[in-house]
Amino acid sequence: MKSTPTSSTSSTSTPDAKPRIQERRSPVLTSLVLGALICLAGSQASAQWLTLKTPGIPRSADGKPNLIAPTPTQAGKPDLTGLWRIGAVGYTNQVTTDLNAEDVEPPATALFNQRQDNLFADDPAAFRCLPGGPRLIYGPMNLVRIVQTPTMIVMLYEELLYRQIFMDGRALPKDPNPSFMGYSVGRWEGDTLVVDSTGFNDMTWLDYGGHPHSEALRMTERIRRTDFGHLQIDVHIEDPVYYKRAWTVPARADLAADTEMIEYVCNENEKDHSHLVWNVSDARKLGVTVAPEVLARYVGTYAFDPRNTMKIHVTLSGTMLFMDVGGKDRKELVPMSDSTFVTYVPVEFRTDRMIFHLGTGDTTAMKEK
Repeated sequence: MKSTPTSSTSSTSTPDAKPRIQERRSPVLTSLVLGALICLAGSQASAQWLTLKTPGIPRSADGKPNLIAPTPTQAGKPDLTGLWRIGAVGYTNQVTTDLNAEDVEPPATALFNQRQDNLFADDPAAFRCLPGGPRLIYGPMNLVRIVQTPTMIVMLYEELLYRQIFMDGRALPKDPNPSFMGYSVGRWEGDTLVVDSTGFNDMTWLDYGGHPHSEALRMTERIRRTDFGHLQIDVHIEDPVYYKRAWTVPARADLAADTEMIEYVCNENEKDHSHLVWNVSDARKLGVTVAPEVLARYVGTYAFDPRNTMKIHVTLSGTMLFMDVGGKDRKELVPMSDSTFVTYVPVEFRTDRMIFHLGTGDTTAMKEK
């Protein structure tokens, strides 16, 4: 999980340091604000092609990429080749947001609750440096390079991972050796690429909130390039071991023009995991009581960028403050003082803003009037 080329793996924590909430890097909240943090990489651009203009793409009169130009084709089919930023706002932390509680099997609920309370310290990718698995398919805001050929479509990720989607007519393996990224075969249905994937191991999570999946997981992606700069992606998820019915996660991808990928290596000098000892239960024990009239000051809608459709909603229910993103994944804000709260990471309220104290630095969301 990353927001810039610099990860939390260079932590300076010492073995005898007292655990503090601020020392926790949250992969979940980082995913929520990732779009707002991407610009932080700009200072390293010149040596890594990050400002090099992408050749061969349509541009408007002012030289900007024309993302609504016609869809390019290859052998009579849409050509998906390009560098894309994928995101499914409202689902990447809570992939089951469209399911009812009774649709989730009790063992899956128990695992999810345990991971939430533990503040995701067992996240296999963010803190154990394992491949991200199926959740990379729908985000959040991951950069992926798609290379399309007539017999194979390859997806390359910043984490030095890859997917192979075979387009040569082969069937999925009947008894695959489970893998992190699964086995994928694709076909064209008109202008829509349909990708069936199975054979995932159960070591990864379905989202950054901690929903599990079993080795029975099956995913079907329907990918359509609507114009030059946009993909529509619907991911159908089936897992009869942990979920009583299938459901679909809607995602989209925007062409990442005039930039490049930077490799991300989680396990380089990783020193954080042994210090991740804080959990939600600890926070509640240290929580304080805040007057309802004070809590009411913080109610409202916040945004990292006024042009960004990703909105954070803060609501008050009784004597408890809650936060959600785009109306989904509602979480309690545990008060540490009249202005400081804990959810995935510490959150500080000011008169006109809320500040997220991430391990990678502070990020501010302004309150809308």
